[in-house]
Amino acid sequence: MATLALRLRDPHEHGSWGICPSAAMGVWCPGCGGLRAVNDLSHGHPLDAASSNLAFVVALPFILLGLTVWVVNRWRGTRLDVSPRVVKAFTVGALTALAVFTVLRNLPAGAWLAP
Repeated sequence: MATLALRLRDPHEHGSWGICPSAAMGVWCPGCGGLRAVNDLSHGHPLDAASSNLAFVVALPFILLGLTVWVVNRWRGTRLDVSPRVVKAFTVGALTALAVFTVLRNLPAGAWLAP
């Protein structure tokens, strides 16, 4: 439903979905450009989506893999037991990657990562 809304109201038009508070202060958060990335993907433009928000495009295959594993396990009636250590390591790794991405896209050297 949200993807349909993004197809009807283009997030590439300034202010069409409101203004991001962090972007208004001049700081690009890890989510900045996410709406544009989803819109670009729904139009079949993966390179434009990566230009809008590289972190989202890189994370998307992992999100889809996780959802696929979850659906298959639910369909089979099995439960995937994951060690709490694995969950913690994955969470710390993902949050660290987002923090590094956020810092890089706000530095002059990482300006190409900004939306």
